[in-house]
Amino acid sequence: MGPAGNSGTGSGPAGKAGNTGGGRAEGAPPAAGSTRTGTDDSAAAARIVAIRERIDEIDSTLIALWQERAVLSQEVGATRMASGGTRLVLSREREILERFRQVLGTDGTQLALLLLRAGRGPL
Repeated sequence: MGPAGNSGTGSGPAGKAGNTGGGRAEGAPPAAGSTRTGTDDSAAAARIVAIRERIDEIDSTLIALWQERAVLSQEVGATRMASGGTRLVLSREREILERFRQVLGTDGTQLALLLLRAGRGPL
């Protein structure tokens, strides 16, 4: 392959023959909708944008809940240690890991590990 992934065969600039830009003139920027959505179909692009807006709302909620959970978990740890308890209760962590694994599978276990670490810090 030649520069920029061109095979170096054919005619025209950089070895390209004719218009190979997927429906647009060579060198022309992609349609605005296709840049954000991956499609030039306006109805599909509008639907994708609407779905992504909802995903962004969910992401914001997840982030807020993540932060709230971390603060609460840190408060539990501080309260436990102030009363002479242990830094961690491993049986509780195992319960959380198992609950997430049962519902979400292996990814759930990984998510639970991240949540636990956010609340107590790395071991």
